[in-house]
Amino acid sequence: EVENSNMGDLKIEDIKVGEGSEVIEGNEVSVHYTGTLTDGKKFDSSLDRGQSFSFTVGERQVIEGWDKGLLGMKVGGKRKLTIPPEMGYGAQGAGGDIPPNSTLVFEIELLEIKTE
Repeated sequence: EVENSNMGDLKIEDIKVGEGSEVIEGNEVSVHYTGTLTDGKKFDSSLDRGQSFSFTVGERQVIEGWDKGLLGMKVGGKRKLTIPPEMGYGAQGAGGDIPPNSTLVFEIELLEIKTE
């Protein structure tokens, strides 16, 4: 029997703490990221495309684990997020690469906060 708390078990590890102001909801941010499954299989990486990814935090443009997991990050910081399925792609999974009910691991580097 799996227990779900409201936050699931979003695990946040700072690999490197950045500098300057912290990300808050409503900030537009630019990041580099690599996403893997818990077995280490990579399913997506902005680094492989050589193109950063921008979105507005807290607007549901991305999975919930990102909206919550980037809060408090500072520019130049690197963070590892371990995101439970209920804050990721859930029972649907995503495409052929992310099976249903997958825990996702993202390494995210905050390049820039575009809006203060």
